[in-house]
Amino acid sequence: MAWFFLPGLQDWVPLWIPFLAFAALELNFLVAGLREPWSQGKRGRLPQETDIEELGGEEWLEPVLVEVDGQDVFLPEGAESEEDVEEPPPPRPRGPLLGRLEGVAVVAALAFVLLVLVPQRGWDGLDGDDQAKTVARLSAEAGRIAGHEARIHCDARGEAVGIVQHADGVAEVGGRNAYLTPQICYRLYRLAFKQDEGAFSQTARAIAVLAHEAWHLHGETDEGVTNCYAFQTGVSLGRRLGLSEGTAARMMRQQLADNATFGRSAPEYLVPRECRDGGRLDRTPGSSRFP
Repeated sequence: MAWFFLPGLQDWVPLWIPFLAFAALELNFLVAGLREPWSQGKRGRLPQETDIEELGGEEWLEPVLVEVDGQDVFLPEGAESEEDVEEPPPPRPRGPLLGRLEGVAVVAALAFVLLVLVPQRGWDGLDGDDQAKTVARLSAEAGRIAGHEARIHCDARGEAVGIVQHADGVAEVGGRNAYLTPQICYRLYRLAFKQDEGAFSQTARAIAVLAHEAWHLHGETDEGVTNCYAFQTGVSLGRRLGLSEGTAARMMRQQLADNATFGRSAPEYLVPRECRDGGRLDRTPGSSRFP
């Protein structure tokens, strides 16, 4: 369930993984249910007919307490000793498995979502024209920051970036090629071409990643400094992609605020102390807004 409520986790874990987990869990419940004894008797309020039959019959509805060999024993109504008690009838054979169809239906629904609906979403669900225009737009924005021609690659195969590489993006320092995860590319496509701001933190992260890799293309090697520059230029980048200036600024301020938390696991990405309003890394020292 955490995948649905943690946008950061959604960036790292593909959608099919939680669906596969839910399917496996439901299948486990289904198999466990099939192994349990099953009765086709009509279900209703207690006491149920099947329960009464299994416990010995209607005479057990009002058991009486009698003394047998000096001990108090409950016997069915009308019985005076244990010899008067008839053996309960054998349980009915198990009926058809109609009562298990609900579990089968849930598994089938999950399989339909996983195999039919899920592949049509995300970067892989876009047609070639949409992917091409997105790559062209992101490449142009990266080149604008890098100061020279740049080429963004949306790495759908996960060969350069992704959950295995523990990175949303990678770039040739001072070069022309940068690679982004398909999740980042798709989020920026939705923003730039569908005017869909999406989840605040996801969109903010996508903009920051594109700006970060563009600064590496510019030639910046230090990860902390690169982050500082990315958060600042991310405001204008977000505005060009369709955000209002206020929203873009709030997103980059969030990224800057979260940097200390994320930097605990990767200290090299922590922004330097001079990454502040009026600091040495402030790209617009005449402005009171940062970033």
